Amino acid sequence: MQISEAESVVMDVLWRRHPLGAEDVVAELADSRHWQEATIKTLLNRLLNKGAIAAQREGRRYLYSPLLKREAWVLEESRGLLDRLFDGRVAPLVAHFSEQRKLSRKDIAELRKLLEELDDGQR
Repeated sequence: MQISEAESVVMDVLWRRHPLGAEDVVAELADSRHWQEATIKTLLNRLLNKGAIAAQREGRRYLYSPLLKREAWVLEESRGLLDRLFDGRVAPLVAHFSEQRKLSRKDIAELRKLLEELDDGQR
């Protein structure tokens, strides 16, 4: 499911805490994004139309909850990034980041550990 960067900001609020009313989402984003209430309600409506969130009526308002799992979205986004920029390969991605900024010792240790775990799993 394709969601825009702005929609992903709204999704992040709902992934962290739900169900929430539109006013709760507005309050959460008002300080950090300086978005108008109408903008946030438009984003909620788009997400609802895409099937990324559900709305349940509670009195005179709706409570929104995510249907799209964050893990599924991250997987789709990361695959898209790899496919578009690195021909679907992880090694060039890591090489790119190592060339653009130094990897910390901690980053390198975590990558080594991950590679060892992957290697052990394939034996």
